[in-house]
Amino acid sequence: MDDSELQAIRQARLRELQAQATQGGGSKSSAEDAEKKREMEETRQTMLVQILDNEARERLARISMVKADKARGVEDLLLRMAQTGQLRGKVSESQLIDLLEQINQQAKPETRIV
Repeated sequence: MDDSELQAIRQARLRELQAQATQGGGSKSSAEDAEKKREMEETRQTMLVQILDNEARERLARISMVKADKARGVEDLLLRMAQTGQLRGKVSESQLIDLLEQINQQAKPETRIV
């Protein structure tokens, strides 16, 4: 099994787990919910290991310590880019920095003095 097949299987499993989580159910115990969340997070981290090189992963981990929501958004973006085939290999630290700068430019509100 090559990397693309393995990644496709993981993505399908992640979608399946996310669908089950959104459907919910009153009869599920909190232990089952916690287990599903753990599995989803583990799958997510495995996919990020395939997408990011070590330095980029370390930088993203440092960002998540300070701004967890921003790091989660960047992770989501990277996963979507990988799923749509926009990434051509592992993302380096410099590529991650460029991506973060682009996100910051888009997020800055434009101020106008009238």
